[in-house]
Amino acid sequence: MRVALVHDYLNQYGGAEKVLEAFLEIFPDAPIYTLLYDKKIVNKFFLKNKIKTSFLQKIPLVRKHHRIFPPLMPLAIEKLDLSDYDLVVSDSAAFGKGIITKPDTLHICYCHTPIRYAWDDSHKYIKEFSMFKLAKLFVPVFMNYLRLWDREAAYRVDKFICNSNFVAQRIKKYYKQESEVIYPPVDIKNFGLSDKNEAASPAKSGVNYFLMVGRLLPYKRFDMAIEAFNKLELPLKIIGNGPEMKKLKKMANWNIEFLGEVDSKDLRKHYQDCQALIFPQEEDFGIVALEAMACGRPVIAYRGGGALESILEGKTGLFFDEQTVDSLVDAVKGFNASKFDSKTIYQHALKFDKENFKEKIKEFIDKNYKQFKK
Repeated sequence: MRVALVHDYLNQYGGAEKVLEAFLEIFPDAPIYTLLYDKKIVNKFFLKNKIKTSFLQKIPLVRKHHRIFPPLMPLAIEKLDLSDYDLVVSDSAAFGKGIITKPDTLHICYCHTPIRYAWDDSHKYIKEFSMFKLAKLFVPVFMNYLRLWDREAAYRVDKFICNSNFVAQRIKKYYKQESEVIYPPVDIKNFGLSDKNEAASPAKSGVNYFLMVGRLLPYKRFDMAIEAFNKLELPLKIIGNGPEMKKLKKMANWNIEFLGEVDSKDLRKHYQDCQALIFPQEEDFGIVALEAMACGRPVIAYRGGGALESILEGKTGLFFDEQTVDSLVDAVKGFNASKFDSKTIYQHALKFDKENFKEKIKEFIDKNYKQFKK
């Protein structure tokens, strides 16, 4: 069976790229087709794999400013030639599912979300669009085209897998398609409990900081968390990088520390030593929350999105009901780390281990490939 993998773009490393890594463990010889990639970032993780890119790769500045090139992406993805393969697995939150395959090629899409800025976040995207005013006038017109293209692209997929029931509902609403939920993988062996967590909660061990981890993007609501911790005057450490860094640093008071990107060893230690992970965004799933739980730490999360499927209230974390500074402040004030058991939290995270993910993916593909080839 000749297999190819498709990924939207490889110029960052986050949850979607961790899913791609798991697919590569299942299909180690499969090439990766993508709109574009950045060697400086990607070669740390996908160095040995064969990466095939679209014509966008040759456009100057595209690797760092891909968010201004969406009008070209439908054409670019459709021009990728996947005619040599029996099975194509796309790992997509945007354009990857729009590849064109032969009638006798099975196309399975692991869908992280329908394109957010085309559907439920479109009005917010248009409002926040940062290009010059003349270009901004054409954004609503492009959005209409993109929604039509995206719906049509979804019909090219033979079978959908998605990362949460939350996303399954959105796929059904916007694409009129059914999907099977297989939660994304957490590489549990890279995390785990520290001796400190085995013995006592961080609150009893003298550790008093809270933690946020992720790309510094507007929807992640780092801004809201920073405002909340400015009020609380409690220590907050932020791990990650992104376009919001400069703005967020200006907002932050003395008690908030930006650590940038850290290696896996330091990330694990920061998870293990924090009182709790702060998770104020509405995510399609949210692997970061599971990473914290895989280190035995509870999560203080907004009550929405995929967090409702991964966090057990009162056992592995707690929720706040509104995406507001005051709601988060109240949740942190009401949080007591000593009420959470690290071992219980860790055991819950084991259900989302990467090996479980790989087994479920292989079962799904084997079953559907046999049916498709009958």
